[in-house]
Amino acid sequence: MKIEQLIAQIQKKKSFLCVGLDTDLEKIPQHLLAEEDPIFAFNKAIIDATHYYCVAYKPNMAFYEAYGLKGWQSLERTMAYLNTHHPEIFTIADAKRGDIGNTSTRYAKAFFETMNFDSITIAPYMGKDSVEPFLEFEDRHTILLALTSNQGAFDFQTKKVGETELYKEVLKTSKTYKGAERLMYVVGATKATYLQEIREIVPESFLLVPGVGAQGGSLQEVCKYGITKNVGLLVNSSRGILYASNGLDFAEMAAMQAKEMQEEMAVELSKL
Repeated sequence: MKIEQLIAQIQKKKSFLCVGLDTDLEKIPQHLLAEEDPIFAFNKAIIDATHYYCVAYKPNMAFYEAYGLKGWQSLERTMAYLNTHHPEIFTIADAKRGDIGNTSTRYAKAFFETMNFDSITIAPYMGKDSVEPFLEFEDRHTILLALTSNQGAFDFQTKKVGETELYKEVLKTSKTYKGAERLMYVVGATKATYLQEIREIVPESFLLVPGVGAQGGSLQEVCKYGITKNVGLLVNSSRGILYASNGLDFAEMAAMQAKEMQEEMAVELSKL
């Protein structure tokens, strides 16, 4: 997907909501466990209920890999459903891969070609030759982990390399990579006040922002420091939408939560 298509969808829906499909068999409504493929049944219902309000879906690979072959089949069915019925919606493989050379190329082929995702999250620790293979794919996007929303982010990401924090080195160095125009970055909503300095380094890049809602991040704070003229944000919500209810009304309640976030986003967009 071209970035212009994503921006057009944001403008049309007045939303920059990303719904994380972190589907857990221990949390989904019990009646779905009788389905032939409970994970896909849940995902399909969530997609059908929420696609009006979001511009992206982000399956986290761990929630599919945990179930082995059946989990991968559920993911394949989910992606086939999205790409057939909602090809305009941006898809993110939350895989956090990161390896060098041919291995990165194979990961890129797996998620961009075989699974047909628009983007993938990547850990940048191994450097240039672990990232550039992903950037070779036209109209696909690589989302580098820059400053994450978890408490452990302070273990390494904010430590200084000379006079500069490590996450800033990641941002600056990545801009020199071949294909860097296809880069996006993960910045946690719980680190919203850092966004002002991040925007000085990557003023126009799209940021994937987890941590709003269940992790305590504020949408208004994220927008205050991070929004651009082309919005430049994808704000993710997973648990708050997926598990708004564990009853027969789970999809309806998920839609209500997504609509509520979309309405808050429309207010922020009206300020641009």
